[in-house]
Amino acid sequence: MNHRIPALAVWGLVWLFAASPTLARETSHESALEVVATIGMIGDLAENVGGPCVKVTSIMGPGVDPHLYRASARDVRTLQHADIILYSGYSLEGQLGAVLERFSRMKPTLAVAETAIGSDDLIKVQGAYGVDPHLWMDVGLWSRTVARLAAAIAEQRPACAEASRTRAAAYADQLAALHQWVREAIASIPAERRILVTAHDAFNYYGRAYGIEVAGIQGISTESEAGIADIRHMAGIIAERRVPAVFIESTINPRTIQAVIEAAADQGQAVRIGGQLYSDAMGETGTAGGTYIGMIYENTAKIVDALGGRPPPLPPALRAWAERWEIADEQAES
Repeated sequence: MNHRIPALAVWGLVWLFAASPTLARETSHESALEVVATIGMIGDLAENVGGPCVKVTSIMGPGVDPHLYRASARDVRTLQHADIILYSGYSLEGQLGAVLERFSRMKPTLAVAETAIGSDDLIKVQGAYGVDPHLWMDVGLWSRTVARLAAAIAEQRPACAEASRTRAAAYADQLAALHQWVREAIASIPAERRILVTAHDAFNYYGRAYGIEVAGIQGISTESEAGIADIRHMAGIIAERRVPAVFIESTINPRTIQAVIEAAADQGQAVRIGGQLYSDAMGETGTAGGTYIGMIYENTAKIVDALGGRPPPLPPALRAWAERWEIADEQAES
């Protein structure tokens, strides 16, 4: 079982694993680079860029909320056996951040988003976070992490440098095509319906990049639940704007959204759940939604369909990805 352990116990385990030579793993330069990523979006990025040069483990799987995540004894062991640790940064990992800080003194540890995306592109927020950490929701912004990660892999495995750069360039082309596809898909929604109502503020970068208004019931973090006033306020917006659909998230209990739906009905506006979106985590491993491209693609397809738009065909650069995951043929360009 993956038991959660108190913070002081975590520190003890960190130093125990670091100090014990019997627990240290010898690493061959010819072996695959052992990469441990905090969130699936970074793990998927590492697999696409590193290919056979990396073996990736993501700590936080489908349905896991990084804002609330606490390190377990298993996590400490996993981090100890890593050649390099990758995390997003900008306080996304919450309480795991202190553990990552300790490990950064022992082995290569990279805040991928923090080192690749500058402050001028961040959305500033009130409260402890200071900035919105959900940078992957803007594909154009997130694509900047590709070259940074390729460089990190090359530094650890010089023999893989050229291959990693080649894979990074190909993946960047896919992301550029995805970015444009999302923009065109959102533009197909009638202007008066172009409002995205979700459980918490994870989609602000998405809204800014693709021209859709975003309204989250909770704030950036999920550490505190929405109050009655928040629910009534959102219900008023839905009624005033005649919003046809709202969305639940895979990492958040849907009861808040259900409360908003009931409050909107009390104000005379019927609204349905338009689908479940991926926000702080991707989908199940082995599915299209378990990839970063699939996460964004499936989110967009659900949003556009529920709000009255029509997604355009997928571009040629995404054809191989679509074929791999058996995306419907009619959504691929001929």
